[in-house]
Amino acid sequence: MNHLQTALEIIAQVGGAENIEHIEHCSTRLRLSLYDNGKVNEAALAKVDGVLGVRVNVQCQVIIGHEVVQVFEAVRSLVGSPQAGGHHAPVKTSRGAQVVDFVISVFQPLVPAIAGGGVLKSLLLLLDVMGWLSRDSSTYKVLDNIGSAPLYFLPILVAITTAMKLKVNVLVAVSAVSVMVLPAMTKQLADGAAFMSFDLRNVAYASQVFPAILCVLFYAQTEKLFNRYSPGALRIFLSPMLSLLVTVPVTLLILGPLGYELGAGLATVILWLYGKLGFVATGLLAAALPFMVAAGMHKPMLPYAVASMSQFGREMLYLPASLAHNIAESGACLAIALKSKDKVLKSTAFSAGISALFGITEPALYGVTLLNKKALYSVILGSIVGGAFIGWMAIEAFALVGPGLASISMFVSPDNPMNIVWAFAGAGLSFAVAFISAFVLWRDKAAENSDALSFTRPVEGQIIPLEKVNDDVFSRKIMGDGIAIIPSQGVLRAPADGTIVNVFDSGHALSLLTDAGVELIFHIGIDTIRLQGEGFSPRVVEGQHVKSGDTLIEFSLDTIAAAGLDPVVMMVVTNGERFSLTPGNTDDKNPNPHIIMTLKESV
Repeated sequence: MNHLQTALEIIAQVGGAENIEHIEHCSTRLRLSLYDNGKVNEAALAKVDGVLGVRVNVQCQVIIGHEVVQVFEAVRSLVGSPQAGGHHAPVKTSRGAQVVDFVISVFQPLVPAIAGGGVLKSLLLLLDVMGWLSRDSSTYKVLDNIGSAPLYFLPILVAITTAMKLKVNVLVAVSAVSVMVLPAMTKQLADGAAFMSFDLRNVAYASQVFPAILCVLFYAQTEKLFNRYSPGALRIFLSPMLSLLVTVPVTLLILGPLGYELGAGLATVILWLYGKLGFVATGLLAAALPFMVAAGMHKPMLPYAVASMSQFGREMLYLPASLAHNIAESGACLAIALKSKDKVLKSTAFSAGISALFGITEPALYGVTLLNKKALYSVILGSIVGGAFIGWMAIEAFALVGPGLASISMFVSPDNPMNIVWAFAGAGLSFAVAFISAFVLWRDKAAENSDALSFTRPVEGQIIPLEKVNDDVFSRKIMGDGIAIIPSQGVLRAPADGTIVNVFDSGHALSLLTDAGVELIFHIGIDTIRLQGEGFSPRVVEGQHVKSGDTLIEFSLDTIAAAGLDPVVMMVVTNGERFSLTPGNTDDKNPNPHIIMTLKESV
């Protein structure tokens, strides 16, 4: 992939750099918050080289795959840092859409740091369980501190992402939030601190997210107020000082405790629902994840997962369900790769299956399962069976990262050695059910529709093998296989129903994509481009749909002959790797003399 070219085309198809308000990325998607989603050309964007798919709802999500970081860097280098206010006023959106966009923008960038630290801690637990590194050793404790740091300082990380989303001074926002995790302040709160006779509630703000979000939201309003009324010469220190003086006390008195209760309440409600529905909830969530991931709406689950991790140190619904879904995607894709005889699909399914096995499901979703009902049914079946088993065994996750084979250590429990065992068992069950189901149900489309594709005569005249054409490009089949005709009439007609892809300016050639997916190119005469359009009259335009027998080009045989040029007409299949070609029988015994060529899907 040419990352710079891909970035240029993405920017052009989303309405230009001036339409981009905010840029970020997740493991496979470029996420763009735009001023006007209506400017996105979804059809053209989906065809950009390197783009696997496009989803436009709250954000414009461009699915890239494993090269998303390179494309993100290229887009950011071309766009720069979007400035507050932009060039256009933001388009009015619903309150719900604004909330979802805010949640994704704040929480999505946190995942790499939390995932890195969480997986490190889970690996340490595994080393301890296996007796390779004791948790009492100094080395273990140092490494454990490295893994604990992202979660402990989560309020600081949240302050950064929230301030970036709100486009306020990041360092002042971090300074305001840092007060809550200062060791001295933590000790004061534990000892019973007060501010201007108002008691401060003793809250452990480390690892909390919602107090930091509320703090920065309030700080954004104070910054705007004090920037407006502070004298220009004093604004550089006066506005931050006044903002801190107002924001921090209000946070410690009201917003901090409120945010703490909000996070605790969210996790408690989810776990209460899980307690009521039990394993059914995990199975149903796993079955719904293909559609949630496709729409990008699995990201709003992040606040719950982060809150659960920070409050309980574990999560037992979203991540276990994701394990079942991810492995089911892998099982279905690998079964299709094994059974399918379509070389292109086999390669796509195999690579997508390996990616899903390691926790990245977008290539599988957009390249295989969402395009084929039987594959999707297999994924849903594997997800719901594996998810229900995982829920039944009450499997818990201890790191916030995409579940897969590489991150399976996230299910190592410090208290329950069987947790990782049941996680392996649940993943194996999901894989087996999806694999067997897909292997039994799958049939190549060519096998389902074995009728040959027939093409009628595009030009009246004598049919000759392509090898006899007096031009190496065609005779050596460099462009592809096909047939040639020495014309007796100057009319080129469509040999099948399809859409005109391109008409050459000189009128001597055009390309057609048939409704069955065959790419054809027609070339009238050899070196006839020298005529610069003289004697050629195209009757169709690009994008026009035509029926078999419709006139495509009228041309003058006399003009071609007068120029001393060969008038032979070539019809070439340019995507012939998908088909096997059989020239039609043109002798007197042919029962269908109008059929000059047939194609069958290669299997």
